[in-house]
Amino acid sequence: MFLEPHFKGQRSGWIEVICGSMFSGKTEELIRRLKRAKIANQKVEIFKPRVDTRYDDRKVVSHDENSILATPIESSKKLLELVEGVSVVGVDEAQFFDMDLPEVAQMLALRGKRVIAAGLDMDYKGRPFGPMPNLLSVAEYITKVHAICQHCGNLATHSYRLTMEGDTVVLGEKDLYEPRCRTCYHMGNILNLQAKENGVK
Repeated sequence: MFLEPHFKGQRSGWIEVICGSMFSGKTEELIRRLKRAKIANQKVEIFKPRVDTRYDDRKVVSHDENSILATPIESSKKLLELVEGVSVVGVDEAQFFDMDLPEVAQMLALRGKRVIAAGLDMDYKGRPFGPMPNLLSVAEYITKVHAICQHCGNLATHSYRLTMEGDTVVLGEKDLYEPRCRTCYHMGNILNLQAKENGVK
């Protein structure tokens, strides 16, 4: 479990990234950290990409239905305008933000703010997702959480798409995705490729 670092007299902030596959508890962990900061009487604000409306337009909601009020924004640079007087900045679904997010997070940390971002580290093709790799490279603290593979019960690291849609961003839940370990993920891709070759849609 992540415990907040405490550096007496520290003037700068820092960046924490929570990453993993879908259904791994990223948002749950983000909400947990933000609630602890509120208990410590720190001023907290959380932001989400405007495109993410799966559960609620104005809340960040975990798969276990824990929630916290959030501000939807179009671009990461908007964060710089909205965090005056804020000590802790939360960012959910970081992979959906633009490529300026790592630079913005560093600017906020240099202003003395604690930045906590949660997001998918890989897309459904197993490739680094959006700004996440660059964000991971500049973070002081990284927590990789895991789901459980629904096929074999091992730790799941990949988000396997159950449909043949080819767009990188397809919003969905258990109707469209399931967590898989590396082996079961690749086995599924092989079966999909064979199905395509055989003309199965």
